[in-house]
Amino acid sequence: MVDGPGARIRAAVVGTGLIGGSVLLRLHTSGVDVTGWDPDEDTRRRARRMGVPVPDLLVEAVADRDLVFLCGPLPTLPATLVEVAAMTGERCVLTDVGSTKEEVAAFAATRGLTDRFVPGHPMAGTDRAGLTAAGPDLLTGAAWVLCPAPGPATAAFRWLAGLLVDLFEARVVPMSPAEHDSAAALASHVPHLLAGALAGAVQRAPLRDAILALAAGSFSDGTRVAGTPADRTANMLLGNRQRVLRELAEVTSFLDDLAAALHAGDGPALTARYDEARASRLALRDRRFDAYERRFPLDGDHADEVSWLCGLGVAGGHLTGLRVGADTVSYTARRPAAD
Repeated sequence: MVDGPGARIRAAVVGTGLIGGSVLLRLHTSGVDVTGWDPDEDTRRRARRMGVPVPDLLVEAVADRDLVFLCGPLPTLPATLVEVAAMTGERCVLTDVGSTKEEVAAFAATRGLTDRFVPGHPMAGTDRAGLTAAGPDLLTGAAWVLCPAPGPATAAFRWLAGLLVDLFEARVVPMSPAEHDSAAALASHVPHLLAGALAGAVQRAPLRDAILALAAGSFSDGTRVAGTPADRTANMLLGNRQRVLRELAEVTSFLDDLAAALHAGDGPALTARYDEARASRLALRDRRFDAYERRFPLDGDHADEVSWLCGLGVAGGHLTGLRVGADTVSYTARRPAAD
């Protein structure tokens, strides 16, 4: 990339597993001056063989960087955030890719890091793990949650959101940390429980091998995330435990309705429940969006701007671009069209 959006920034990626490795490779192939780092020596060697600069010391990887992605395991994130913040300048923007946001956002606030830490979560992945499974295109076009905050923190959000749109073609979804965790519980976390339950039941079944021989698309699609490394899934579920349990109860209630109709031999009731479920699936497949633009003053406390951004995300919308002018910031966005 000669004069692309990332040509003048210096970035680092700490933790080069599936997501971190994919971030690292995308930045590297886009021509960004990027370094990587991972606590595992073999992983560092593998990244170097891919042509990416990877020092042995963390401080060497993050020193004098404009942006650092924190991509290690969820339980290690608070300690890593503090460590990297101490190794970088006050103008260095920090972000993460963890699957829960409220806890780390609150932690950053207690450490005075809100102005430069933008909680993030790209909604993409596979059932494999590690740098060998990573690729520069894994996150292309992904919904990428970023959590804006008012005051000086808004500037960091704007800069990072623009970079993700330009370099990853991301659909940046602005949400508050609490709203993210609530939505992710049903969109991502509970599906891991359901996939684990189905795959686990098959593993225990007397006819396991025969079942696997017959398994087709519905089983494969429904159990895909059960192939995720177990410790990663456990960390995700425990990190959002109360919300996951609450949403699981809603899923269980719907499943009970299906089971009751089946027990009763009630075809119309069973059909009605599946019509309801089908509507959600069709809405996912056939979503239509309206495009529009919104401007805000560049200066001020940005409370109205952050409120609008979070409202956009809650409504199912996302940012497709932004431009910072002399006095205003202009967002282009898409929002689900009214039925």
